[in-house]
Amino acid sequence: MDKVFKTAREACADIPDGVTLLAGGFGLCGIPENCIRALRELGTKNLTVVSNNCGVDDFGLGLLLANKQIVKMVSSYVGENKEFERQYLKGELEVELCPQGTLAERLRAGGAGIPAFFTPTGAGTAVSDGGLPLRYAADGSVAKLSTKKETREFDGKLHVLEPAIKGDYAIVKAWKGDRFGNLVYRHTAMNFNPMVAQAGKITIAEVEELVDVGQLDPDTVHTPSIYVQRIFKGEKYEKRIERRTTRKS
Repeated sequence: MDKVFKTAREACADIPDGVTLLAGGFGLCGIPENCIRALRELGTKNLTVVSNNCGVDDFGLGLLLANKQIVKMVSSYVGENKEFERQYLKGELEVELCPQGTLAERLRAGGAGIPAFFTPTGAGTAVSDGGLPLRYAADGSVAKLSTKKETREFDGKLHVLEPAIKGDYAIVKAWKGDRFGNLVYRHTAMNFNPMVAQAGKITIAEVEELVDVGQLDPDTVHTPSIYVQRIFKGEKYEKRIERRTTRKS
Protein backbone atom coordinates (compact mmCIF):
# COMPACT_ATOMS: atom_id res chain seq x y z
CA MET A 1 0.00 0.00 0.00
CA ASP A 2 2.97 2.33 0.51
CA LYS A 3 3.33 4.06 -2.88
CA VAL A 4 6.13 6.48 -2.03
CA PHE A 5 9.02 7.06 -4.44
CA LYS A 6 12.10 9.03 -3.46
CA THR A 7 12.31 11.37 -6.43
CA ALA A 8 10.46 12.49 -9.54
CA ARG A 9 13.07 10.86 -11.72
CA GLU A 10 12.56 7.52 -9.97
CA ALA A 11 8.77 7.79 -10.28
CA CYS A 12 8.92 8.66 -14.00
CA ALA A 13 11.88 6.48 -15.01
CA ASP A 14 9.88 3.71 -16.71
CA ILE A 15 7.59 5.94 -18.78
CA PRO A 16 8.36 4.70 -22.31
CA ASP A 17 8.51 6.64 -25.56
CA GLY A 18 5.29 7.05 -27.53
CA VAL A 19 2.76 6.90 -24.68
CA THR A 20 -0.28 9.10 -24.05
CA LEU A 21 0.55 11.30 -21.08
CA LEU A 22 -2.09 13.27 -19.17
CA ALA A 23 -0.86 16.33 -17.29
CA GLY A 24 -2.72 18.29 -14.63
CA GLY A 25 -2.61 22.05 -14.25
CA PHE A 26 -4.09 25.14 -15.84
CA GLY A 27 -1.59 27.45 -17.47
CA LEU A 28 1.18 27.42 -14.88
CA CYS A 29 -1.13 26.90 -11.89
CA GLY A 30 -1.02 23.50 -10.20
CA ILE A 31 1.32 21.94 -12.75
CA PRO A 32 3.53 18.92 -11.89
CA GLU A 33 6.80 20.85 -12.14
CA ASN A 34 9.02 18.05 -10.81
CA CYS A 35 7.62 15.38 -13.13
CA ILE A 36 8.03 17.66 -16.14
CA ARG A 37 11.65 18.39 -15.23
CA ALA A 38 12.29 14.66 -14.74
CA LEU A 39 10.84 13.80 -18.15
CA ARG A 40 13.00 16.54 -19.68
CA GLU A 41 16.10 14.99 -18.12
CA LEU A 42 15.08 11.44 -19.06
CA GLY A 43 14.49 12.47 -22.67
CA THR A 44 11.25 10.51 -23.07
CA LYS A 45 10.04 11.27 -26.59
CA ASN A 46 7.19 10.91 -29.10
CA LEU A 47 4.66 11.79 -26.41
CA THR A 48 1.00 12.51 -26.99
CA VAL A 49 0.21 14.96 -24.21
CA VAL A 50 -3.27 15.85 -23.00
CA SER A 51 -3.39 19.03 -20.94
CA ASN A 52 -5.34 22.27 -20.86
CA ASN A 53 -2.43 24.02 -22.59
CA CYS A 54 1.31 23.60 -23.05
CA GLY A 55 2.79 25.97 -20.51
CA VAL A 56 5.03 28.78 -21.73
CA ASP A 57 8.19 28.75 -23.82
CA ASP A 58 10.62 28.18 -20.95
CA PHE A 59 8.49 26.57 -18.25
CA GLY A 60 5.97 23.80 -17.64
CA LEU A 61 5.17 21.53 -20.56
CA GLY A 62 6.86 24.10 -22.77
CA LEU A 63 10.18 22.53 -21.67
CA LEU A 64 9.20 19.21 -23.25
CA LEU A 65 7.87 20.92 -26.34
CA ALA A 66 11.06 22.93 -26.87
CA ASN A 67 13.06 19.70 -26.53
CA LYS A 68 10.95 18.08 -29.29
CA GLN A 69 9.64 15.39 -26.93
CA ILE A 70 5.95 16.00 -27.79
CA VAL A 71 4.52 14.91 -31.15
CA LYS A 72 0.85 15.64 -30.43
CA MET A 73 -1.03 17.93 -28.07
CA VAL A 74 -4.68 17.62 -27.09
CA SER A 75 -5.54 20.91 -25.41
CA SER A 76 -7.93 23.83 -25.16
CA TYR A 77 -5.74 26.64 -26.42
CA VAL A 78 -2.25 27.64 -27.47
CA GLY A 79 -1.93 30.15 -24.62
CA GLU A 80 1.30 32.09 -24.15
CA ASN A 81 3.55 29.53 -25.85
CA LYS A 82 5.04 30.90 -29.07
CA GLU A 83 7.01 27.71 -29.70
CA PHE A 84 3.72 25.77 -29.58
CA GLU A 85 2.34 28.06 -32.29
CA ARG A 86 5.53 27.83 -34.37
CA GLN A 87 5.71 24.02 -34.29
CA TYR A 88 2.02 23.71 -35.14
CA LEU A 89 2.16 26.07 -38.12
CA LYS A 90 5.41 24.51 -39.39
CA GLY A 91 4.00 20.98 -39.35
CA GLU A 92 6.23 19.76 -36.51
CA LEU A 93 3.37 19.18 -34.06
CA GLU A 94 -0.10 17.69 -34.35
CA VAL A 95 -2.70 19.63 -32.36
CA GLU A 96 -6.23 18.61 -31.43
CA LEU A 97 -7.95 21.69 -30.01
CA CYS A 98 -10.89 20.84 -27.76
CA PRO A 99 -13.34 23.18 -25.97
CA GLN A 100 -12.20 23.54 -22.36
CA GLY A 101 -15.31 22.18 -20.68
CA THR A 102 -15.46 19.31 -23.17
CA LEU A 103 -11.82 18.46 -22.43
CA ALA A 104 -12.54 18.34 -18.70
CA GLU A 105 -15.57 16.10 -19.25
CA ARG A 106 -13.71 13.81 -21.65
CA LEU A 107 -11.10 13.24 -18.93
CA ARG A 108 -13.75 12.76 -16.25
CA ALA A 109 -15.56 10.26 -18.46
CA GLY A 110 -12.32 8.37 -19.04
CA GLY A 111 -11.80 8.02 -15.31
CA ALA A 112 -15.42 7.01 -14.72
CA GLY A 113 -15.46 4.28 -17.37
CA ILE A 114 -17.85 6.19 -19.66
CA PRO A 115 -16.77 5.63 -23.30
CA ALA A 116 -18.38 8.75 -24.77
CA PHE A 117 -21.04 11.40 -24.14
CA PHE A 118 -23.19 13.90 -26.04
CA THR A 119 -22.69 17.64 -25.53
CA PRO A 120 -24.17 20.71 -27.27
CA THR A 121 -20.77 22.44 -27.18
CA GLY A 122 -19.36 22.64 -30.69
CA ALA A 123 -22.36 20.99 -32.34
CA GLY A 124 -23.00 22.42 -35.80
CA THR A 125 -19.48 23.87 -36.04
CA ALA A 126 -16.17 22.56 -37.35
CA VAL A 127 -15.82 20.73 -34.02
CA SER A 128 -18.60 18.35 -35.05
CA ASP A 129 -18.51 18.73 -38.84
CA GLY A 130 -14.77 18.14 -39.20
CA GLY A 131 -12.29 20.12 -41.24
CA LEU A 132 -10.15 21.55 -38.45
CA PRO A 133 -6.43 21.41 -39.31
CA LEU A 134 -4.76 18.90 -36.99
CA ARG A 135 -1.40 19.06 -38.71
CA TYR A 136 0.15 21.34 -41.30
CA ALA A 137 2.76 20.41 -43.88
CA ALA A 138 6.12 22.18 -43.98
CA ASP A 139 4.94 24.31 -46.93
CA GLY A 140 1.96 25.62 -44.95
CA SER A 141 -0.69 23.43 -46.56
CA VAL A 142 -2.96 21.30 -44.40
CA ALA A 143 -1.66 17.74 -44.06
CA LYS A 144 -4.37 16.33 -41.78
CA LEU A 145 -7.94 17.42 -41.02
CA SER A 146 -10.27 16.46 -38.20
CA THR A 147 -13.06 14.05 -39.15
CA LYS A 148 -16.80 14.40 -38.83
CA LYS A 149 -18.33 13.32 -35.50
CA GLU A 150 -21.69 11.74 -34.78
CA THR A 151 -24.46 14.19 -33.86
CA ARG A 152 -27.94 13.71 -32.46
CA GLU A 153 -30.85 15.87 -31.39
CA PHE A 154 -32.03 15.94 -27.78
CA ASP A 155 -35.00 18.12 -26.81
CA GLY A 156 -34.77 19.85 -30.18
CA LYS A 157 -31.10 20.78 -29.76
CA LEU A 158 -28.16 19.37 -31.69
CA HIS A 159 -25.47 17.54 -29.69
CA VAL A 160 -22.11 16.09 -30.72
CA LEU A 161 -20.69 12.77 -29.50
CA GLU A 162 -17.32 13.24 -27.79
CA PRO A 163 -15.07 10.28 -26.88
CA ALA A 164 -13.61 9.85 -23.41
CA ILE A 165 -9.88 10.36 -22.85
CA LYS A 166 -7.71 7.86 -21.00
CA GLY A 167 -3.95 7.94 -20.62
CA ASP A 168 -1.18 5.41 -20.24
CA TYR A 169 0.34 7.66 -17.58
CA ALA A 170 -0.87 10.74 -15.72
CA ILE A 171 1.17 13.32 -13.80
CA VAL A 172 -0.53 15.55 -11.25
CA LYS A 173 0.39 17.99 -8.51
CA ALA A 174 -1.33 18.27 -5.12
CA TRP A 175 -0.82 20.30 -1.97
CA LYS A 176 -0.83 17.38 0.46
CA GLY A 177 -0.81 13.62 0.11
CA ASP A 178 -0.31 10.57 2.28
CA ARG A 179 1.77 7.46 1.72
CA PHE A 180 -1.23 5.57 0.29
CA GLY A 181 -1.80 8.26 -2.36
CA ASN A 182 -4.78 10.19 -1.01
CA LEU A 183 -4.53 13.75 -2.34
CA VAL A 184 -5.68 17.21 -1.26
CA TYR A 185 -5.48 20.16 -3.66
CA ARG A 186 -5.35 23.82 -2.67
CA HIS A 187 -7.71 26.43 -4.09
CA THR A 188 -7.46 27.00 -7.88
CA ALA A 189 -4.46 24.66 -8.15
CA MET A 190 -7.06 21.90 -8.12
CA ASN A 191 -8.20 22.73 -11.71
CA PHE A 192 -7.70 19.73 -14.06
CA ASN A 193 -5.73 17.61 -11.57
CA PRO A 194 -8.61 15.47 -10.18
CA MET A 195 -9.88 14.47 -13.64
CA VAL A 196 -6.36 13.76 -14.90
CA ALA A 197 -5.58 11.62 -11.84
CA GLN A 198 -8.65 9.46 -12.43
CA ALA A 199 -8.08 9.00 -16.17
CA GLY A 200 -4.51 7.70 -16.01
CA LYS A 201 -3.71 3.98 -16.05
CA ILE A 202 -0.67 4.80 -13.90
CA THR A 203 -0.98 8.09 -12.02
CA ILE A 204 2.09 9.76 -10.54
CA ALA A 205 1.39 12.44 -7.93
CA GLU A 206 3.84 14.99 -6.60
CA VAL A 207 2.93 16.82 -3.40
CA GLU A 208 4.28 19.75 -1.44
CA GLU A 209 3.70 17.95 1.85
CA LEU A 210 3.83 14.17 2.29
CA VAL A 211 2.19 12.92 5.49
CA ASP A 212 1.58 9.58 7.20
CA VAL A 213 -1.66 7.70 6.70
CA GLY A 214 -4.36 9.00 9.04
CA GLN A 215 -3.13 12.60 9.10
CA LEU A 216 -5.51 13.76 6.36
CA ASP A 217 -9.12 14.45 7.31
CA PRO A 218 -11.07 12.02 5.08
CA ASP A 219 -13.63 14.76 4.35
CA THR A 220 -10.93 16.92 2.76
CA VAL A 221 -9.54 14.28 0.36
CA HIS A 222 -10.20 15.25 -3.26
CA THR A 223 -8.54 12.29 -5.02
CA PRO A 224 -8.81 8.92 -3.25
CA SER A 225 -5.75 6.69 -3.18
CA ILE A 226 -7.32 4.11 -5.52
CA TYR A 227 -6.54 6.43 -8.44
CA VAL A 228 -2.88 6.99 -7.51
CA GLN A 229 -0.12 4.43 -8.10
CA ARG A 230 2.96 6.53 -7.20
CA ILE A 231 3.58 9.53 -4.98
CA PHE A 232 6.61 11.59 -3.98
CA LYS A 233 7.44 14.85 -2.21
CA GLY A 234 8.29 17.55 -4.71
CA GLU A 235 10.89 20.26 -4.28
CA LYS A 236 12.02 23.63 -5.60
CA TYR A 237 8.58 24.79 -6.75
CA GLU A 238 8.69 28.04 -8.71
CA LYS A 239 4.90 28.51 -9.02
CA ARG A 240 5.31 31.12 -11.73
CA ILE A 241 2.55 33.53 -12.68
CA GLU A 242 1.77 33.16 -16.37
CA ARG A 243 0.74 36.75 -16.89
CA ARG A 244 0.92 39.37 -14.16
CA THR A 245 -1.76 42.05 -14.45
CA THR A 246 -1.70 45.07 -12.14
CA ARG A 247 -3.38 48.44 -12.10
CA LYS A 248 -1.45 51.50 -13.24
CA SER A 249 0.00 53.37 -10.28
